[in-house]
Amino acid sequence: KQWYQRRVAITAGEDLKALLDIDWKVLPERDAIYKEFVFLDFNEAFSFMTRVALHADKVNHHPEWFNVHKTVEITLSTNESGGLTMRDVEMGKFMEKAAKQFEPCPTPKVADNQD
Repeated sequence: KQWYQRRVAITAGEDLKALLDIDWKVLPERDAIYKEFVFLDFNEAFSFMTRVALHADKVNHHPEWFNVHKTVEITLSTNESGGLTMRDVEMGKFMEKAAKQFEPCPTPKVADNQD
């Protein structure tokens, strides 16, 4: 497998643009993309992470993530190539599909201290 040949000019990628249009952010200091997913509760967040973990293992591309209660913060970058590759964009697209299987989380109230 020569996945490193799939490195793309990320700033011109239509797939990346589609992710950026739905709240993914470029982290230029890391050559990575980042998004925070908020679910209704811990069970949904953990279910999402499990679904992503099974896929990540299957494609051998694992996210950097952090979970507290109903929030999952994700950073995608390909360590072996030293930055963002098409593999990261493809993983982000998979995560979006996985997250859509859950009810949308309502916008949190300013005084919401339930986390």
